[in-house]
Amino acid sequence: MSFLMILRIAVKALNRNKMRTALTMLGMIIGVAAVITMVALGTGAQTSIEAQIQSAGTNMIIVSAGNFSTGGVRQGQGNASTLVPEDAVAISQVEGVQYTAAGSNTRGQIVAGNQNWNTQVQGTDVDLPLIRAWSTTAGAFFTPQDVATASKVAVLGSVVRDQLFAPDVDPIGQVIRITKQPFTVVGVMGSKGQSGMGQDQDDVIFIPFTTVLKKLRGITNIQNVTVSAASAGDVTKTADNIATVLRVRHKLQPGDPDDFMVRTMEEMASVRKEATQTMTALLASIAGVSLLVGGIGIMNIMLVSVTERTREIGLRMAIGARGRDVLLQFLVEAVVLSLFGGGIGIALGFGLAQGVTLWQGWPTAVSANAVAVAFGFAAMTGVFFGFYPARKAAALDPIDALRFE
Repeated sequence: MSFLMILRIAVKALNRNKMRTALTMLGMIIGVAAVITMVALGTGAQTSIEAQIQSAGTNMIIVSAGNFSTGGVRQGQGNASTLVPEDAVAISQVEGVQYTAAGSNTRGQIVAGNQNWNTQVQGTDVDLPLIRAWSTTAGAFFTPQDVATASKVAVLGSVVRDQLFAPDVDPIGQVIRITKQPFTVVGVMGSKGQSGMGQDQDDVIFIPFTTVLKKLRGITNIQNVTVSAASAGDVTKTADNIATVLRVRHKLQPGDPDDFMVRTMEEMASVRKEATQTMTALLASIAGVSLLVGGIGIMNIMLVSVTERTREIGLRMAIGARGRDVLLQFLVEAVVLSLFGGGIGIALGFGLAQGVTLWQGWPTAVSANAVAVAFGFAAMTGVFFGFYPARKAAALDPIDALRFE
């Protein structure tokens, strides 16, 4: 018996009970769609992280205070007082460093007229727009003189500007209050969207870091230093040079742990990607349980089909059909169920991925590998769970099968 004939018989047999066939395929459809959607979410997240890291510049280095223990208490990133403004000056003189920007952040209630908004206040230096390749849409960033004198000037993110001022109001020159202290608006930043860590980069106010230290927080230490290496190829070497300079400045002995952390964008991207890959694998594994349930459903229905068609099997074998023909017939039916369900599941997975992007704004990307794996897994499920019922049908004795009621 030719394979084409076996395929036609399989399709005809499945068409006899359309509702049962559809319900059997449903488990496979849901499983494949779930796997495709989950993998698309994970892949989209990874792609988004890579794009954001690339836009931030692969030559960016972040130096943060922390990473040491005091009295048994471990200090995390940015929580210690081990970095001072003089460290930022020393870092700017390290070979391979192009720009540096010391940072000290806080949060506060911002008031402008009868409007108010709670947001992050980021103290930084004049080089930050050069490091991040950011530009202003109105006014200008503050000047080195503003940093030196700890001036009360502010540059608004686009979200803060929209929350505090009406569309027809020019914010430049306006006075706002940050924790009850007056600041003059000198600029508005262009829209930048979310960062690689998921933070809204437009919901922020930039002021001189010296102003944060002296007039908002009353401290002498900074939290971090954002650095731009002169060449992307020398980032690792530059980061090592920075670590060496800071160890000398902080008088750390050989064997002592660093009381600071130096991270490159590649390292941060690698950590984020690994975490995303782990979460994607976990979600895909959970979704894969649906495929297993769908396969069990196929086996169940094929066993019922063998019982219902026992006389038909006996008749076929009586007129010359071989055991392998019967085996192949039922195996093909199981595979057809799986592949049809898998095909519909892939289409549904594409639709769900696009729906998530449209409704929630989450990035998704359906890769060819994910489609191939899902489709291949569907085929293997049909073969694996269809083999036992097919073998059982092929092993029937023709005489007993013809006598079966």
